[in-house]
Amino acid sequence: MIERISAAAGCILVTGGGGFIGSAVLARLQLGRVPAVGAARGAQLPPGCVRGPSLEAGGAWSSLLDGCEAVVHTAARVHVMHDSATDPLHAYRQANVAGTLSLARQAATAGVRRFVFISSIKVNGEHTEVGRPFAADDVPVPLDAYGVSKNEAEQGLRALAAETGMEVVIIRPPLVYGPGVKANFLSMMHWLKRGLPLPLGAVTDNRRSLVALDNLVDLIVTCIDHPAAANETFLVSDGEDVSTADLLSRLARAMGVPARLLPVPVWLLEAGAAALGRRAMMQRLCGSLQVDISKTRDLLGWRPPIGVDEGLRRTAAGYRR
Repeated sequence: MIERISAAAGCILVTGGGGFIGSAVLARLQLGRVPAVGAARGAQLPPGCVRGPSLEAGGAWSSLLDGCEAVVHTAARVHVMHDSATDPLHAYRQANVAGTLSLARQAATAGVRRFVFISSIKVNGEHTEVGRPFAADDVPVPLDAYGVSKNEAEQGLRALAAETGMEVVIIRPPLVYGPGVKANFLSMMHWLKRGLPLPLGAVTDNRRSLVALDNLVDLIVTCIDHPAAANETFLVSDGEDVSTADLLSRLARAMGVPARLLPVPVWLLEAGAAALGRRAMMQRLCGSLQVDISKTRDLLGWRPPIGVDEGLRRTAAGYRR
């Protein structure tokens, strides 16, 4: 789903406007602005939207780009745990690389000033050692098809920026949570709501960077106009890293339910996961993934508007609704 937002100085085209991140960007941009026209595919349309080209098809965007000052590109073939595609990397490349670059090239031709691309921390890699976070300017080490496709899209966008002069801003979020969150985070909320005993009470030494949806949207909107953001790559988080046990305890408190966490030793969890062929899942639960947002803070003067507990409170409120 795509939305085009009118503003006094032009308009902003937001792709993925029916998705988790894109819809939140739209809600933020529409404060004081007037919806003009949009496009979407496959989902219910908000007022003022019409259906338009898909990323995979490499469709024509010129009518939507006319007069736009910026594009916020949140649409993508997203990471899925059990991909049914015969060739997942090809499928990711069709949407996330070819589709993104087709849109970006048409945006440059239309005179769009800035292209804000929502990438993924998976470009950096899958895990870190505690106290050694990923940085925005690290050499990318993507390990799965989704991360590879996002990295290739980033490379293509940088080359296009050098060729055309259109400014490109790249944002790599870690796990994003907030009202309407799905996938693993939603599963955690289901577990807690049902009062299930979870064998994760001893997972206290790992550290995970997360980003509340409102914090990510605030950075995206900042990057639309900030002069120092041009042709830069930024990492984003809430500014506080949490262990798995701490996250579950604080999420349960936000939901108003008890956290029934059993202190099963981590080595035993890892051994059980290995026996069941679930190493990757256990890495996400017991491993660390930290990001360093000092470049984002220093270059943009940006600070996360809300903390982890407020982000969890808003997420829990959305879950109850």
